[in-house]
Amino acid sequence: MPVRPRRAAAALAATASIALFASACTGSANNAGSDDPKAEATITFWHGWQDPAEVKAISDNVARFEKAHPNIKVKIVGGINDDKLGQALRAGGSKGPDVVSSFTTSNVGKFCSSGSLADLKPFIEKDKLDLDKLFPKVLQEYTQFEGRRCSLPLLSDAYGLYYNKDLFRAAGLDPEAPPKTWSQFTEVAKKLTKAKGDSYERLGFMPNYLGYETVVEHYMSQWKHNGYFDADGKSTIAKDPAFAEMLTYQKSLVDALGGFQKLDKYRTAFGDEWGAKHPFHTGQVAMQLDGEWRLNFVMKAGVTFDVGVAPLPVADDEIAEYGKGYLSGTIMGIAPQSKKQNAAWELIKYMTTDTEAVVSFANDIGNVPSTLEALKSPNLKFDARFKTFLDIARHPESTTMDGAVNGPSYQETLSALAHKYEKGQVTDLKQGLADTAAQIDRDIAAAK
Repeated sequence: MPVRPRRAAAALAATASIALFASACTGSANNAGSDDPKAEATITFWHGWQDPAEVKAISDNVARFEKAHPNIKVKIVGGINDDKLGQALRAGGSKGPDVVSSFTTSNVGKFCSSGSLADLKPFIEKDKLDLDKLFPKVLQEYTQFEGRRCSLPLLSDAYGLYYNKDLFRAAGLDPEAPPKTWSQFTEVAKKLTKAKGDSYERLGFMPNYLGYETVVEHYMSQWKHNGYFDADGKSTIAKDPAFAEMLTYQKSLVDALGGFQKLDKYRTAFGDEWGAKHPFHTGQVAMQLDGEWRLNFVMKAGVTFDVGVAPLPVADDEIAEYGKGYLSGTIMGIAPQSKKQNAAWELIKYMTTDTEAVVSFANDIGNVPSTLEALKSPNLKFDARFKTFLDIARHPESTTMDGAVNGPSYQETLSALAHKYEKGQVTDLKQGLADTAAQIDRDIAAAK
């Protein structure tokens, strides 16, 4: 996981920039490209990683590709966010990228429906790739939209629970038995919380939606639901009781730990999410919802306490599904303006489907491998705790957010309601969900 803004903020920023993609479609791969993949070629690959170790990992992976494909040279351009990517795709021309990667899986619906990224189906069919044998189901889902596959997954992220085992022991809790249900979680969070006047000496867990990674979609993955949309593309949030159950629980957790205002005041004292002063590193919070990359950050921060890792709790009546979690990841696609699409495809195919390449890259940056073979590879070199995230990635009930023609806009609309509800500004949740569902449907209809 690269050093970048937390996903909720990234999604908000990407929504504004993604409009650039809609006008970027100047061409697409209606066939598998016209260039010769065996000819000498130089292609340009844009990615978003900025941390020196992660940039080196990308360079090493590309070097392995060039060794396997000596006729193709790759010019690497790093630090590219979706704003810059959108501008380049809109402008087109020979200076733009051939291959692109993005951390924003929530924008795949927009990428695919607008033609901002080329259709990969012809390339997949040409090489007779069986995606069911290559990738877990969830990863296949978030790299396509309504039958159009415009991307493939490059590593993935799985979300779980980090907890301070030392604080568990001090509170009389079994450090080898983290909470499995949300009702258990509330009691554990309360026991780990130590108030100090109108603030906290320590907080068991930061439940507010503005807390690091505690966003609606991450919570929602721990309640069994049938997706955010029905077969007709209409929002289900007012019909499926799981959404009301999740929002009601989260509000009860906020109230149990001191109320929104007190919690939010404490939150403002937290250090940066990606630095050594992260509140979990410093002991300001005893439990943290986060992705697998936090293990690397924990080690870099040099924390002195014993860190435990477990799946997030599940709804009390869904204990059989304990072990599941929220999944997302990095995607790769081809710029539709590229004149070297077959060469570009060779790079994407290598980086996303070659087991050695996937395993090596996953080892280097501490992310979850994205292929079924890589997930079980004996060459994975991880902290023993990392297995928790591999298991979450393989769990049949793990989920991700649904794609939409307007990207993550529907999640932002739902999040706006959730923020108001946790603050007490919305008291009629049933009506709030109905109004929010109607707004989501109107926004999607307008985007088509």
